[in-house]
Amino acid sequence: MKKINIFYWVFTGLLAFLMLGSSIPDIISHPLAVKGMHEELGYPVYIIPFIGVAKFLGVVAILTPGFHRLKEFAYAGFYFDLIGATYSIAMIGKPDWMFNVLPIALLTASYVFYQKRKKLLATKAENQSSVAFKGAIA
Repeated sequence: MKKINIFYWVFTGLLAFLMLGSSIPDIISHPLAVKGMHEELGYPVYIIPFIGVAKFLGVVAILTPGFHRLKEFAYAGFYFDLIGATYSIAMIGKPDWMFNVLPIALLTASYVFYQKRKKLLATKAENQSSVAFKGAIA
């Protein structure tokens, strides 16, 4: 359990750092974010802060304890964002799409360890409740 917790928090912390770092320029419509998303990729300017806020809320969701369904939506949203960004960058012919392999790998590792951790916590809670039930019967 301890190793799974450590791996989960390392991968999730790195993912959160990366996604938060990419959300802030989008939220404030920094000229570099506008240049990359509007001028190079052709996205409308009004979508840039929306994507930034969505990333920020996703980071909050994956770092907040509990709320398992919300976390699932946040992980899915991050996958859509990262795969969409990778595809968009590849379609304009830039080799920069390869740099998105790292965030996608971090996202995958965080999600895998989230699922393992959730399963272990559920098993632990189930064992504790069965012990408490047996103690109540005796």
